[in-house]
Amino acid sequence: MKLPRKDGLNIIPFIDIMLVLLAIVLSTATFISQGQIKINIPKSSSASKIDNEKKVQILLDSANKYYFENKETSLETLKNEINKIDSDTLIELSSDSEATFQAFVEVLDILKEKNHEKFQIQAKIKN
Repeated sequence: MKLPRKDGLNIIPFIDIMLVLLAIVLSTATFISQGQIKINIPKSSSASKIDNEKKVQILLDSANKYYFENKETSLETLKNEINKIDSDTLIELSSDSEATFQAFVEVLDILKEKNHEKFQIQAKIKN
């Protein structure tokens, strides 16, 4: 079958399909990227990295919410979880630079009550 010269290919349905596929990909990518807890770690010129295989992570975000091993928790539950931890386990404290200092001190108080002195405060290295 031969197409007449004045009739061309109609690519508008192809463009519509591509836009729908693009919308699906972008919406899926948005859901995938929201899986991590967003915190803006403060910068320090003397920051160093300590590698330890036994490590527990405690996060404090900008809304002063506590996270124990990437799961949101209350301060009381956090206290119970810290009491279960062995004193040889390294605790990595990460706090958003917008979080209140009071919320950070509350975590340190829990550690001090248990006499857990093996922790590190996470910071970015200044350039």
